[in-house]
Amino acid sequence: MKMTGVMPALVTPFDANGKIDFKSFEKLLHKLRADGVKGWVPCGSTGEYNALTAAERASVLKFVAEFANKDELLIAGTNAGSTWEVIEHTRCARELGYKTVLLSAPFYATPAVDELIRHYQSVLDAVDVEIVLYNYPPKVGVEVGLPVLEAFKDNPRVIGIKESSGNLLRAIDIRARFGDRYQVTNGSDDQTLDFYLWGATSWICGPANCMAKACVDLVNTIESGDWLAARDKMQVIYGAMSSLESGKFVQKVKYGCELAGTPVGLARQPLLELTAEEKAAFRRAMEPVIG
Repeated sequence: MKMTGVMPALVTPFDANGKIDFKSFEKLLHKLRADGVKGWVPCGSTGEYNALTAAERASVLKFVAEFANKDELLIAGTNAGSTWEVIEHTRCARELGYKTVLLSAPFYATPAVDELIRHYQSVLDAVDVEIVLYNYPPKVGVEVGLPVLEAFKDNPRVIGIKESSGNLLRAIDIRARFGDRYQVTNGSDDQTLDFYLWGATSWICGPANCMAKACVDLVNTIESGDWLAARDKMQVIYGAMSSLESGKFVQKVKYGCELAGTPVGLARQPLLELTAEEKAAFRRAMEPVIG
């Protein structure tokens, strides 16, 4: 797979009874497609995969796969807390038509480097998929570091890495050590311009759920080579991105969808609805983006 453009890390919409709301999901996907996204990444962190049952995760993957056009990229989030469970979710995704999966380190287990390398190799051995590694230390407590990339540099089925570390030095280090061997997809949303400068070629983007048009416009401007115009566009969305990165990411993205006219319900507990004050602050941050 060649990862390009903006790919939303999709929210999972819930109705008033806390069940997956596929009607709202379909409405959201149609809007995102109209706004120019290049593909779909369901069941990731923004999709609250950790709060879904295995059956719910499979239903989300199936729904998105059936919605997708043939020319749209499909990457399934199949992460879990143990290797055997990741393999089961990955097998399910493969059976549903996903040839590429996004995998962070298993949560809670905090594996050592050799354990993490064995984890990814076990998934590759068990299921015929490509893997996009996912570095998100704030969520899982473990860095998918350079030794892991070194271990898989000769394996063409490990195609890239999503960098959500918030550390620009990671992009610089990956480029310096591996050149263009790995596709770097940006996940540090408030540093998008910087990550593209240092080699990112796509953006798996949670905020795209509620501001896809602005995100797509930014990436298109970067790819055109007009970096000064891209800087100005980044400035427009920076306040919202900075707010998202400051905490309550999923709740803010879902509230942002409401502001953008595609409500998707609330997050599942333990995540609580934003307070009136938090909503007002995020609404102000979103004003430059949605008008």
